[in-house]
Amino acid sequence: MNPITPHAPRRTPFLAGHARGLAPLFFTELWERFSYYGMRALLTLFMVAPIASGGLGFETQDAGRIYGNYTMAVYMLAIPGGFLADRILGARRAVLLGGWTIALGHYALAVPSIETFYPGLLLVALGTGLFKPNISALVGALYAPGDTRRDAGFSIFYMGINIGAFIAPLVTGFLAQSVWFKGWLSSNGFDPAHSWHWGFAAAGIGMTLAMLTFARNAAGLAEPHSGDDTEARDTPALIKHGAAVIGGTLALLALALASDQPDFAWLRWLFLALPIAGIIYAARQPHDDAQRLAAIGVLFIAAMIFWAIFEQAGTTIALFADRLTRNEIAGVPFPSAWFQSINPIFVILLAPMFAALWIALGARQPSPAIKFAIGLLFLSASFLLMVPAATLAAAGKVSPLWLIGLFLLQTIGELLLSPVGLSTMTKLAPARMTGLVLGLWFLAAAFGNKLAGVLGGGFRSEDPAALASAFLTQAGLVAIAAGLLFAAAPWVKRLSGNTH
Repeated sequence: MNPITPHAPRRTPFLAGHARGLAPLFFTELWERFSYYGMRALLTLFMVAPIASGGLGFETQDAGRIYGNYTMAVYMLAIPGGFLADRILGARRAVLLGGWTIALGHYALAVPSIETFYPGLLLVALGTGLFKPNISALVGALYAPGDTRRDAGFSIFYMGINIGAFIAPLVTGFLAQSVWFKGWLSSNGFDPAHSWHWGFAAAGIGMTLAMLTFARNAAGLAEPHSGDDTEARDTPALIKHGAAVIGGTLALLALALASDQPDFAWLRWLFLALPIAGIIYAARQPHDDAQRLAAIGVLFIAAMIFWAIFEQAGTTIALFADRLTRNEIAGVPFPSAWFQSINPIFVILLAPMFAALWIALGARQPSPAIKFAIGLLFLSASFLLMVPAATLAAAGKVSPLWLIGLFLLQTIGELLLSPVGLSTMTKLAPARMTGLVLGLWFLAAAFGNKLAGVLGGGFRSEDPAALASAFLTQAGLVAIAAGLLFAAAPWVKRLSGNTH
């Protein structure tokens, strides 16, 4: 049977009126995000769990380093993944290849062996680099340039991401951590210490469902690029540009990995110094394109700082939830991984409100830099909220309401930065540089995730006073960054020219 036989999916009511290909892409992305966030919810907890409990027994610092490097690679590899799709594979083949590679990675993690752990992470990172940028490109290809349904289509697609992210920790957390499921495993002759790997297997099943959905409908999807592809078939140019993209990505990965060595920790300052140097250089150029790139650089730094704190949901906050929080409601216990579902449900609830707010404000809405700065303030407030929570943890485990409050504040910050940033990048990007600029946007997330792993490696549940100090320090630094961005906002607006 041909796995990509054209198929016309039945219209789902909430997709009525949209391009026919949106439904399979919506469900493909939903299940892919289920697999990613389902695995991410367990990753740090699995690494630090004692060997007797089925974990790897890693020190928190080592787990944070591995988590940071893995999540960094996921985003950074989107740059060569997009290039390979544009020039060689096409978006449909890239999504197919990437998706099945992700599934293999999850199934490798489902095997209880250290020999399959690192290859599993590598496969997921490589596959996501091919999958993530190109499924979004396929959504864009559903709509003609002037199609008024485009923004609504992407909003529906974004909803699929968050539905998958909401469901995933509930399922994988139950399989990996719940007492009931461990008891079921034991009563049926399975080792309950291997429950972690049932959670990883569930992530693999989610990815398999994603790819079966996509493969059934792939032939009916248009490629993002059409027309003359002479440049793409120019072999010398292809080799030259490919070497530059892949070589540059590998150099950045090597730089980040080298910074894990104590003698080279200073290299992390380059994550900040290089963008600042680029901003200064571009801002001094007389060309409008260069000045817009300088504005992008300022937003790049703000986004990197944001993700460095926000993405500690998988390290610092996951460990706080597991070790220092009462994981029960009305006396009924629940897995600590379930806290990872709070952010996506808040996104689902709040995103329509923000969309309505921006429409209502129209031309009176704040500039992107101001929105970013307000988002950083909410992020700062979320870690400031954790200072008393960490202090109270000295007397015993704290209420889950502290973490619900943290995720509410962080989600508001996310909605002020993430969708706004993606939209702004496409508007500010100079002609013929949209792909590069979107690659830079992914790079900000990559560096932010790397720093999140570094910061999460310092988590110490046995010293609540030090933990409270760490929360306060990070909240203060983010507040300073927000203040600087407020001050720079008029300058960034001038650099942006007529782009709103």
